[in-house]
Amino acid sequence: MHSTTDTLNLTPPAPGRWLGPLGLALVVHGLLVVALTWGVGWQRDAPPVMFEAEIWSPAPQAAAPRAVEPPPPPPSPPAAAPRAQPQPAPKPTPTAPAPQPAPAPGPTQADIATAQAKLKAQADLRRTQAEAARKAAADKLAQDTLAAAQKAEAEKAAADRKAAADLRRTQAEAARKAAAEKERQQQLTQEKREKERQLAEEKRLDELAAKERDAQMRRIMGQAGASGGPQAAGTAQQSSGPSAAYGGRVAARIKPNVVFTEVVSGNPRAEVEVRTLPDGTITSRRIVKPSGSPAWDEAVLRAIDRTGTLPRDTDGRVPSSLIIGLRPLD
Repeated sequence: MHSTTDTLNLTPPAPGRWLGPLGLALVVHGLLVVALTWGVGWQRDAPPVMFEAEIWSPAPQAAAPRAVEPPPPPPSPPAAAPRAQPQPAPKPTPTAPAPQPAPAPGPTQADIATAQAKLKAQADLRRTQAEAARKAAADKLAQDTLAAAQKAEAEKAAADRKAAADLRRTQAEAARKAAAEKERQQQLTQEKREKERQLAEEKRLDELAAKERDAQMRRIMGQAGASGGPQAAGTAQQSSGPSAAYGGRVAARIKPNVVFTEVVSGNPRAEVEVRTLPDGTITSRRIVKPSGSPAWDEAVLRAIDRTGTLPRDTDGRVPSSLIIGLRPLD
């Protein structure tokens, strides 16, 4: 049997074999660098835009899409074949620069004027709005200041009115107290004077009664020493009624107690029947002849009640019943 043995050529490649492909690659890369440098310089030489303007187009136009090269096909898997001799690398195809979009046409003078007018109108509108806002703020500040001043003035006026009302109330209360005190003092003075007058009147009446008793005793003693028969015993030394001046004394006692402020026509007379005890204390009173003025009749009855007691007559007695007539103008 014969066996066949495959032998591999393990001889190293000859020197200088890769110089050709390497030089070709360097040339291609140099061309690519030159193309990129030219493209950057072309873009840098574009004229600068010295103004801003809004360009309105009735129909928007989209720029043409950039050309896209199809991706290279994936490398096929190596076949399980005997190792072939390396082939020289293919020369790379120089890539052309992408086409740049054409620059937009420059704006016309009309477009520039329209844009400038629009910018001026916008600036004027902003200035007007700012001025209106400033004026509105100033007006609001003035209104707030005026409202605060009016409120302070109203509060001050209310405080002044309250202080004036308190002062008037205090003055009125002081005047009322002063009037009440004055009236009380006058009443006390009047009562004191009335008591003094009554005491003086009673003292005078007592003196008159004492004198009358002395005179009566002297008459009795004179009669006892005089001659006479039974006929003399029938003669009374005094009348059974009050003296002629007793009515005036009773009226003088009652009139200071009369309180009457109304106005009546004429000078009506009210007649009152008064009943008393032997010491002069009034026990009852009644109107026996009205004056025609109920107010004056009531004033007379109240005055008799305030009097309380009647003075004694010249003989020292007080009638148990008598009629008293009083007029408002007497």
